Amino acid sequence: MTDLATYSRSGPVGTIVIDDGKANVMSLAMLNALHVAFDQAEKDKTVVILKARGKHFSGGFDLNVFAKGSAQDQYLIVKAGAELALRILSFPTPVVAACQGNAYPMGAFLIMSSDHRIAGEGDYRIGMNEVAIGLTVPRFAIEIARQRLTPAYFSRAVMTAEMLGPTEAVTAGFFDRIVPADALERSAEETAQALATLDMAAHAATKARGRGAVIKMIRAMIDEDITPQYGEDRVAKRASA
Repeated sequence: MTDLATYSRSGPVGTIVIDDGKANVMSLAMLNALHVAFDQAEKDKTVVILKARGKHFSGGFDLNVFAKGSAQDQYLIVKAGAELALRILSFPTPVVAACQGNAYPMGAFLIMSSDHRIAGEGDYRIGMNEVAIGLTVPRFAIEIARQRLTPAYFSRAVMTAEMLGPTEAVTAGFFDRIVPADALERSAEETAQALATLDMAAHAATKARGRGAVIKMIRAMIDEDITPQYGEDRVAKRASA
């Protein structure tokens, strides 16, 4: 496992920390490191806390890949991000997201896919700003947002790229609750410990029932949309711009 995403275990709780020392950008290396961390959490059958260090929870996808990367690079990064979001949405044990700073699209997708989402107070934003920077929101991300955001905020976040502060983001559905910044880690730990008392087989089966239809839909969307041709199409569009 790389230092981009570290996993540690304490009893029934496994903590995954995002930390690239900068903006916690979702590069392919970061996404692969997160997959490795979730591999270990799944093996250990721990309740997961997903958190980040620094000013940003995540700066979102590495935009340099879209601006300059090869077709293969663009395909692989979006594929890895989509698979990670779907994995969290369907993870067999509860996932608690603890957000301390800016969460741009890919980071926001991971938070929305989590089971319990806690925001620390602060001057930061979360949202889906793709259409503001010339990107079409992927179908998998739209469906994840549709599951968690209220109808009015769904349109504002997805269609008009509105970024929200943490308090309003609770109202919108990005987060379940907000706590003082200095209580964020304690709140996440207490929540994870409480969730660890669940019957995990019943949790996994109920999650599969409750989210089964959307998980199946998103699985199909990823398989249909995010293929090597996706990267080829993006490179062709870039060359014609």
